[in-house]
Amino acid sequence: MGELRRDPIVGRWAIIETENPAMPDSFLKEDQSRRHEATCQFCSGREHLTPPEIDVVRTPGSPPNAPGWSVRVVANKFPALMIEGELDKRGVGLFDMCNGIGAHEVVIETPDHHKDLVDLSLEEICHVIQMYQNRYLGLAKDKRFKYILIFRNFGESAGTSVEHAHSQIIALPMIPKYVLEKIEGAANYSEYRGRCIFCDTIAQEKENKERIVTENEDFIAFCPFVPRYPFETWIFPKEHDLSFRKMTDHQQRNTARILKEMLLKMKAALNNPSYNFFIHLPPVNLGYSQETFHWHIELIPQLTRVAGFEWGTGFYIIPTPPAMAAKFLREAHVG
Repeated sequence: MGELRRDPIVGRWAIIETENPAMPDSFLKEDQSRRHEATCQFCSGREHLTPPEIDVVRTPGSPPNAPGWSVRVVANKFPALMIEGELDKRGVGLFDMCNGIGAHEVVIETPDHHKDLVDLSLEEICHVIQMYQNRYLGLAKDKRFKYILIFRNFGESAGTSVEHAHSQIIALPMIPKYVLEKIEGAANYSEYRGRCIFCDTIAQEKENKERIVTENEDFIAFCPFVPRYPFETWIFPKEHDLSFRKMTDHQQRNTARILKEMLLKMKAALNNPSYNFFIHLPPVNLGYSQETFHWHIELIPQLTRVAGFEWGTGFYIIPTPPAMAAKFLREAHVG
């Protein structure tokens, strides 16, 4: 018999398989080899094939849009949203609509086609984190934007279409429903209890210990009590932190350290799975504070497929209990 669990933040339910849990070798495997270097537009020396760089970490004195960079941000060649124009909000009967205004940027994480984020040094991953921070601050200055999502797709089943290591940033003129549910859930909890629900979650996980995967001075990674996917892991600052816009160099390094460690553990425990991660940050340009929010990273390996029951009910079936998933990840040998 499975176990029904309710997420206290958004009220979502999940079914956790506790009697016959799936082991790591039960899940689908994918070939993650890199085969398209000859035509890759993100490789060093092919800067002319991408839009001009928006931001960059490069060797001092090297010219823009040329080799010599370590992290490079460009506009997406095929953007989901366009930065030029006006929203022009309007209604068509009972339907609301507006122009597809936003921003869609690509963070090219390394000039080396054969390296992925997990293969980079801590210093190199710090440069990627710094670029996330820079672009978040830059896009937040545009008053049309209300939400900025930083995300990464790795592997075919996670939705990647270019195998060279990269992540993406999309700025939206509205707050996504899932994010809004989290914000409202956190605000309701704070109003009722006078505390941050994310801080309370961290405190309970530290007391329980069985779902913690790893931690360092500034961050903690754990498998949530009510996941949506097997081996889903959340990474939180230990101290209440609304947004990473003010992260110190030391905190950036510890972000890089725990992210690299988690990616190494998932690679070892789950045979290098496809995955998505996204950074949940507070909305921007709303004119009020969301002090009850607490920024975090959600890391989701793509091990199963969502099917009819999940689509029809919003309930997720989790074949591996989070405490067991955390144990496999915690004990994974990463060299």
